[in-house]
Amino acid sequence: MRISLLPTPSFLDMKKENLYLCMGSACHQLGVYEVLPKLQSMISEYKLEDKIELKGSFCLESCSDGIVMKYKNQVFIKINSENIEQKFKDEILPSIMKIVN
Repeated sequence: MRISLLPTPSFLDMKKENLYLCMGSACHQLGVYEVLPKLQSMISEYKLEDKIELKGSFCLESCSDGIVMKYKNQVFIKINSENIEQKFKDEILPSIMKIVN
């Protein structure tokens, strides 16, 4: 006798949302590789690994305003290695929590 386990609806609802970090040439010049480990650390610190997927992206078209991130339809600008923690807490995290809660 074979038993097949089907996922319950709670498993089906666990789709991760994408959080994009611009990795284009302008953002590269602005220090995106200094921002990346801090961002990865905060995603872990706030236990968001099951809720969001951090993905690199080509140009998000606001590079004149610093490093750019995008979550859903919201764009976050003027990000740098000195302000990423504050920007994450004040702007990015509240946007994520609206969607995943």
